[in-house]
Order: sequence, then C-alpha cells, then structure tokens
Amino acid sequence: MEDGAWHLYLNASKRSIGLDIKTDEGRETLLQLAAQADVLVENFAPGTLGRLGLGYEELRRANPALVVTSISNFGQTGPYRDWKAAEVNLYAMGGLMNITGEPDREPLKEGVPLAQLGAGQNAFVATMAALMYAEETGEGQQIDISIAEYATNILENALMQYSYSGQEYTRVGNRGYGRAAWGIYPCRDGFVGIIAGPDHRWPEVARIMERDELADPRFSSRRGRQDNADEVDALMLPWLIEHDKVDIFKAGQESGLGFSFVATMEDILEMEQLLYRDYFVELEHPTAGGLRYPGAPISCEPDANAWVFGRAPLYAEHTRQVLSDWLGFDAARLSELAAAGAFGGGQC
Repeated sequence: MEDGAWHLYLNASKRSIGLDIKTDEGRETLLQLAAQADVLVENFAPGTLGRLGLGYEELRRANPALVVTSISNFGQTGPYRDWKAAEVNLYAMGGLMNITGEPDREPLKEGVPLAQLGAGQNAFVATMAALMYAEETGEGQQIDISIAEYATNILENALMQYSYSGQEYTRVGNRGYGRAAWGIYPCRDGFVGIIAGPDHRWPEVARIMERDELADPRFSSRRGRQDNADEVDALMLPWLIEHDKVDIFKAGQESGLGFSFVATMEDILEMEQLLYRDYFVELEHPTAGGLRYPGAPISCEPDANAWVFGRAPLYAEHTRQVLSDWLGFDAARLSELAAAGAFGGGQC
C-alpha cells in the first residue's frame, strides 16, 4: 500500500520503479540495470530469481562486480530453505521467544518485528563490506542472510550458557536476571525502569524512595536483593505508585542511577531531549499527508544536515526517469516496453 505505515517508514528517500520480470522485456531491462548497479537486494523465496532466469550466475555475467544480497526466512540452502514463516515463527524458531516473558507463563514475542529489522541491519553491514571488497578487486559476491539465524545470533549469553553448563536460560519477565530493583515497575502514570546498580549506589535508592528499610544490610548486595526480591519490591512499590514516570526517571539519573521510563509514542514525540536535538523530520506525502518521521540514527558534524530525507515514493513513480537516466532509454523505447507489458500494471 502506498500509504501503509511500513511503506512510508521503510521506503522513505527511495525511488520506485515497476518491472514485470516475468516478461522477456522486463527481465532484460533488469539485467541492464544490474549491469550499471553496485548492489542488488532481494527477498524473494529462495530459487525464485533463478527460475526467472535472474539467478546469481546470470546477474554476475551481467556485472561481475555486483553485490547481490539475498534475505530469506531460513537462508538459501538447507532443509528449511523453502519453508514459510512470519515474524512470530522466526522469533520463535530463532530461540528468542524461549527467553521472553514471565517465568510461569507462555513465551512471548517482542512488540516490534525484531527478527526482520535486525536481519536487515545485518544485511546492510555485510553488503557494505562486500561492496568495499568489490571496489578493491572488481569481484562481487552473493550475501546470504537468514532471518532466523539473526535471531539465534542475538541470544545474549543464553546459548553460551547452555553450551558450557547445560543450563537453560529461563524467562525472568520484567525482573531482569531474577533480581529485585532491576526491571520494569508500575508507577502513577505508567511504568518505569529501575536499574539499582552498582552496589555502592544502593543507599541512594533508599534515600530517593524515602524508605529506611531499603537500607537494610540484607539488601546491600546484588545477591542479597535477589534472595529477598519480593520484600525489596514490596518496599519500593508504595513510593513508585505515588510518583510519575518522568519524575522517577529524573530523580534516579540526578543521583547517578540508571533509571528510565517506558515511553509511549506521545512521550517520544514530546521528549525534550529529542526536540532539543531536532530529531524529528516533517515530510509531506501525496496520499498520506503530512507526517512526522524519526530522524537520522546518527548526527553528522559539522554538517548536521548531511542525512537527506525524502518521502516514500508512489508505486513505480520513477520508472521512466530511472530507465532514462541509467540506461539512456528515449521516449520511443519506453513506449515499446510499456506496450510489451514490461512495466506490469503499475503507473509509469
């Protein structure tokens, strides 16, 4: 959808062309584009491009220096290669779901499509490395990204723990690592994150929360708070539910403690830190209207405006422009391709 949230977000600053690569003309046009390109990224089911006459070997013949990045559920090889999956399957089979959730409840999936977005980040890094190699040697390569393998790759220390000790990493819910004063807690207007470490800072928690009982020597060490977690939490909760999340966050930070808060989308759009840094970008889209976008994930100094933003394209909006600019096609050639169905049903 041209005005769908994912399209508007992920495809900002891109151009869109439409080619029907099931036609001879569309397939030949793609090969001509590949001959001029540095990188081709695809996420078809494994083997699809090969069946269309556009597999890696065909693309390599068109451009030996081309980097082809293939992103799929389970990778281009193996017994699961052709199996279908959605985010919930990939998150589960990658192992992340087994350690997400409350200890006495069913496993959970994170709110964002972590497996797919993270695999995209891995694909970016691998593609840039392959591109540098191609620029130095003239030799391209195919990058094979498995989304499920990305999920397995970020199991923190769970896989290593099992490899060395045979002990499963269990779900601990909002109580990080099973400790007290280390996780997500309710407050008056939402939820806060409490990180009460290192140990020598623990007396600050008792002072901030105005509970002398929290200064009991039994709670002064990480192990002591873990052994008495329910008691520690019970002592903290009355103060937490009487205070707002931003006030709790600032009180902890001003005392050198890693407090945070669970920000809603409204909180993020109004966050003073982000506004101060001019983080958000306003863009106008012809069908979706005016939108506020997340800004660049980096700050470029001295040119703070080096990161260029543009709206997401309409489908096939730039087909004629790209084919004219890249391949030198004139109006007559573009009309021939349109008549042959090379552009599919998209607007061109």
